[in-house]
Amino acid sequence: MTILVRQAELDMGVQEKGMAPEELKKVENGGFVVPGSNAFGNTFRDYNADTARKEIVKDLYRQSHIGHTYDFVKKMREKYGKMDRVEMSIWECCELLNDVVDDSDPDLDEPQIEHLLQTAEAIRKDYPNEDWLHLTALIHDLGKVLLLPSFGELPQWAVVGDTFPLGCAFDDSNVHPEFFKENPDYDNPAYNTKYGVYSEGCGLDNVLMSWGHDDYMYLVAKENKTTLPNAGLFIIRYHSFYALHKAGAYTHLMNEEDRENLKWLKVFNQYDLYSKSKVRIDVEKVKPYYESLIKKYFPEKLKW
Repeated sequence: MTILVRQAELDMGVQEKGMAPEELKKVENGGFVVPGSNAFGNTFRDYNADTARKEIVKDLYRQSHIGHTYDFVKKMREKYGKMDRVEMSIWECCELLNDVVDDSDPDLDEPQIEHLLQTAEAIRKDYPNEDWLHLTALIHDLGKVLLLPSFGELPQWAVVGDTFPLGCAFDDSNVHPEFFKENPDYDNPAYNTKYGVYSEGCGLDNVLMSWGHDDYMYLVAKENKTTLPNAGLFIIRYHSFYALHKAGAYTHLMNEEDRENLKWLKVFNQYDLYSKSKVRIDVEKVKPYYESLIKKYFPEKLKW
């Protein structure tokens, strides 16, 4: 089985030209091949599959959809936006994820560093010249360090899982939308309409998303003045926003820049989702390459 991906012109970097993927190209002859099933032998993102993780995942979304309110997210962004926890390198943060397993993920129960490298290496095969995309794949989940004691040991529901906007009506395309009825914002007339506190085409940058590893890593990258292109930051911030990039919900809040960046997010998502497997990556073999990218796009030490 092969996968269709959008292939940009590889003779020019996206950062210099502001390019988006253009022509559909079938991957073949050594490119990334989509596995027929996830690490448990089931289809990907099947939240009804009868597995040992089914109830764990379901309970996480129940807590997430009840606990994430507009006020809660504003407080979390203010608290963690101070970047006063620790100073460390990107690779040091990668190694911390050896101790993290994502309870929201029905497709994998391996430590997160395995997933980061699987995703990055899969993209590297098909987009060999887009080094910014390789690095984005490596770091996209680093915000999951919020689960660790040194970062406050937040509960899983406040760190992982699909993200969604606050301040407007919850869309039924979200995973387990039935739990939103218990959210305090559900019956708040200021927040429960299509637009809520927003307006048509206001831009996702002005929309408050549920708190988690996505938004935190975006804040870390931005505050530490990364030179990744905007498309990379968009991927980091919205890669768990499945209601948007898989179901097409909330598009009325997007502006033109969001639409261009969404093209790259859809490319990235195919690898983020389908590269999850039991195939192991030789960390020491690929480490020098990714360290060179970190040096190119980030300072040696970052504030977290």
